[in-house]
Amino acid sequence: MKFYMTPGSCSTGIHIILEELDKAFEAYIVNLPAGDQFKPDYLAINPKSTIPTLVRDDGSSLTEVQAIAYWLGRTHPRAKLLPEDIESETRIIETLAFVVGTVHGQGFARIFATPTFTRNEADFEQVRAFGRELVEKCFGILNAQLAGKDYVAGAFSIADPILFYVEFWADKTKIPLPANLQAHYRRMLTRPAVQRVLREEGYNLATLGVDAA
Repeated sequence: MKFYMTPGSCSTGIHIILEELDKAFEAYIVNLPAGDQFKPDYLAINPKSTIPTLVRDDGSSLTEVQAIAYWLGRTHPRAKLLPEDIESETRIIETLAFVVGTVHGQGFARIFATPTFTRNEADFEQVRAFGRELVEKCFGILNAQLAGKDYVAGAFSIADPILFYVEFWADKTKIPLPANLQAHYRRMLTRPAVQRVLREEGYNLATLGVDAA
């Protein structure tokens, strides 16, 4: 498989799932600031100009974080990254949609991609402030859902690397994580696959407070 990604982006969540599966794949960096996503060779595999993209062994492309995460979980049942009962699986999909669509798409997007929400520079700070307020509100909801659990579904699943990438963004942007999310974030940082991904994406684990071998 070929995995098209941007370090430190939402693709980090998929990168972690691939590492957790110990799946062989080729990684390609898409430089968003340089406009790689609009180049003809990339548009040929993903006309949406988004990341990540997973080109599967049959040559077909799969886009959207939720879809890629779900496909990886379903096609690798031995890894047990998706629960077998429909209720737990549905709750995982619910969490994926909320994290990607609302926490990321409506909250962090206002912080990181402010001009897509307003062309008036005078409004930039207000837009960013609203984004931060929304993220904090969403974190409160997710924090309650994690009460009494180590991971989103109890056991580790595809939902946890996706939740991790917005927790990671919160850490980098100094947005406080509520207690359960903070515990989840620190727990994720102890996983070998997460540590490998962060190193591969250019991060110094020591600066994240990780005591890794």
